[in-house]
Amino acid sequence: MTEGYHTSLPDKPTLNPILADDSPQPLLVIFSGPSGVGKDSVLMRMRELGFPFHFVVNANSRPQRPGEIDGFDYHFVDKERFEDLITRNELLEWAVVYGHYRGILKSEVQRALQSGRDVIVRVNVDGAATIKQIVPDAVFIFIAPGSIEELRNRLILRRTESSEDIERRLSLAQHELEQVPLFDYVVINREDRLDEAVGQIRAIIVAEKQRVFPRQISL
Repeated sequence: MTEGYHTSLPDKPTLNPILADDSPQPLLVIFSGPSGVGKDSVLMRMRELGFPFHFVVNANSRPQRPGEIDGFDYHFVDKERFEDLITRNELLEWAVVYGHYRGILKSEVQRALQSGRDVIVRVNVDGAATIKQIVPDAVFIFIAPGSIEELRNRLILRRTESSEDIERRLSLAQHELEQVPLFDYVVINREDRLDEAVGQIRAIIVAEKQRVFPRQISL
């Protein structure tokens, strides 16, 4: 009987490299969920707790605002350059938001993965569906509210939308909740229980690192 582990088997996917005392393969994690559910709060808390992730910075074609830092808030790219990126298929996902292009550079994701770091991408539900077609082996996590009424309260407390805007967002949220089957995991981010949601995300990532056959990310 041969001692030790083998990292591959004939006609089988590659086994987890941790079996050969090597580092696990990096993950590409896609966050999505309805507006107002607290996605940014979750990501900020993960940063505060020192999660070893590369948080992707979106490219944006709008002008840089005072106080914004290129490469930190956004990668600021003019419209012509952005359209060239679209033509050259150099974006993982993109959309037009309030008249300006916004998207995710494949090159940034690739560099982070090649360095061995896990990568987190925050997108809307439609963006997640697009990425699912391109990188089906990414880890897709849907952040959901405890209830629609809880989401309504969150939006009201933000005091950034009119009553009509809130109702439109809630209607969209209902549609987005119907897209949950596109995702691998759902995490409920209840009011005043942020650390519970973050702990669940940590558990998902730890479990993913122990898969016998790791996800294979190819861009």
